[in-house]
Amino acid sequence: GRGKSKKTKIKHPVASFFHLFFRMSAILVYLLCELLSSSFIACMVTIILFLSADFWTVKNITGRLMVGLRWWNQVDDDGKSHWVFESRKGNSKQLVSDSESRIFWLGLVVCPIIWVFFVFSTLFSFRIKWLAVVIMGVVLQGANLYGYVRCKVGSRTNLKNMATNYFGRQFLKQTMTNQEES
Repeated sequence: GRGKSKKTKIKHPVASFFHLFFRMSAILVYLLCELLSSSFIACMVTIILFLSADFWTVKNITGRLMVGLRWWNQVDDDGKSHWVFESRKGNSKQLVSDSESRIFWLGLVVCPIIWVFFVFSTLFSFRIKWLAVVIMGVVLQGANLYGYVRCKVGSRTNLKNMATNYFGRQFLKQTMTNQEES
């Protein structure tokens, strides 16, 4: 009983709050903007600021704290771009709270779907001036979704690849030793 309550407890309430705050604020401003303001530019800038704050917060803080994952893109000396995906190793995975994990993944998946819906509603209602804003929502939130899904899936495939490589080397070493003896 006692271990389970720790697993479901929210350990990072501030991170959990901001994980959803910037995402939901961008969506709410988009939905209510024309009612609250006559300035398209002010609305657009406010939404893009919320989307940017969300992108940075999710990528650099909440992913690491709430689910033990992080990702980034780095450019090597040759100018080639490489995606790097990390996940917490071993016992530190136990530090992830089920509640925080649910909040993280729900926010990460649902909000980009809402922005995709906004793209279609913008096109079908001929509100083309909003298209750049909603595409920005899809791109920024979609990039985080892609990065974290790759972290989650990649951590499993990396373990599989490490095991395959290890057993492959052991098999090769054993085969070479047997050939030298005969």
